[in-house]
Amino acid sequence: MQRTQYVDLWIIRASEDIDAAEALLEAGGPWNPICFHAQQAAEKYLKAFLAFHNKNVGKIHQLDSLASDCELIDKEFITLREDAIHLTHFYISTRYPADIPTYGKTDAKHALEAARRISEFVSKKIVK
Repeated sequence: MQRTQYVDLWIIRASEDIDAAEALLEAGGPWNPICFHAQQAAEKYLKAFLAFHNKNVGKIHQLDSLASDCELIDKEFITLREDAIHLTHFYISTRYPADIPTYGKTDAKHALEAARRISEFVSKKIVK
């Protein structure tokens, strides 16, 4: 496998989401956008892995589904299943007013920790 510019762009955008979530956490919130950025970072890292393996990167946001697609390539992705399931619900619930619950600092910290685990895992799998 070769790491292409397309894969690098996914990684760059994912890193930006991690950076944004970390900056917001350090600033003391708001919490909902931290959860959203964490979900987005994880989604982009999973898509980077799929792109690295020349797989179609669909416009889906279900991290459990993306992680399952990654697991078809590398069985070790099963270790990310819980984090993927946890982060998936932040996509819709932080974007649409009728669905917006109020997340707190603990939720935001856990979401960011899950995104970091996915980031670290995928980064080890995608080599230059």
